[in-house]
Amino acid sequence: MFRLASDLRVYLHREPIDFRAGINSLAIVVEQSMGLDPFQRAVFAFCNRRRDRIKLLIYDRSGFWMLLKRLEADRFHWPRSQEAVLTLTTEELHWLLDGINIAAVRRHPVRQYHSVG
Repeated sequence: MFRLASDLRVYLHREPIDFRAGINSLAIVVEQSMGLDPFQRAVFAFCNRRRDRIKLLIYDRSGFWMLLKRLEADRFHWPRSQEAVLTLTTEELHWLLDGINIAAVRRHPVRQYHSVG
């Protein structure tokens, strides 16, 4: 399993896409549908209608990477939201790729302490 750098931004395209789409088509979706720059330091994630495949589009200073993961028997837990584009951390993307329903994960709240005692 590969791991992405923790400082990458991750954007999920909420609606399923036609998985015949290649790098150029996905870059156009990023620009026109998501309103983002496909050349920025980020990962753009897309799924198909059956939710058994994910494509990742990444630009790395000299060209695009397109990665595909296909599940043989299961489905990805694609987040539900009213937003057209969701922002995740790379950790959450790894959870999604590993089959974890990130909507069900609950973290401890961030605490702001002013003193030790």
